[in-house]
Amino acid sequence: MEGKQVIEKSGMMETWVRKHTLLYTGATRHPFLLSIRDGTLEFSSFKKWLGQNFIVFRALVPFVASVLMKAWKESDDKSDVDMLLNILASMNNENSCFKADASKWSVSLTSVVPQKATLEYCRFLESLMSSEVEYAVALTVFCIMETAFYEGFAHCLEDGTKIPDELTEFCQRYGSHGFRDQCQALQNAANRLLEKALSDVHSKAEVNLVMGLEHEIELWNMSRREV
Repeated sequence: MEGKQVIEKSGMMETWVRKHTLLYTGATRHPFLLSIRDGTLEFSSFKKWLGQNFIVFRALVPFVASVLMKAWKESDDKSDVDMLLNILASMNNENSCFKADASKWSVSLTSVVPQKATLEYCRFLESLMSSEVEYAVALTVFCIMETAFYEGFAHCLEDGTKIPDELTEFCQRYGSHGFRDQCQALQNAANRLLEKALSDVHSKAEVNLVMGLEHEIELWNMSRREV
């Protein structure tokens, strides 16, 4: 499978990805992901990441719900509400998949102790749920998080991969065409909003985009550290 890059059209998202290319590459070509691609990842690291990422995922659900609420109140295009509602609905299936993966890997999700990077990531998401945070800012962060996640796992599936059989299904889920299309829809909406946004909203969106990438990288880093 050949991954298709999502950040490909001209717009503010592309501009910021180019500007912060080292961070974006750090999130999408992290050694954790590259070790999945070349088949050298220690399964203990994947199990650790799986448990911690489930905690982040559970924090992501109310965050996405808050983005949906912001869209309902602030969006200039009400199709954004449908887009986010569909994403939120799909997260129920994603929740089930996480639980099935945890069972497969013998990870007890109820006993996972959140690490520092995980807690900080969750606090970051919670801070974006404030009514004072503009819709354009929150959607920008959601877009970059999902896109970086997709591009990282899509790269794992490109020609020459040596993914272990045990991880193939997981990578196919997040490197899928369906997930790519979701990320593209988010990017289109974010670019549309940012094109019309005031300069102070631009500044806040960029700052939080950077923070989102930093938190994503720290979650990957944490998974490779010894406990």
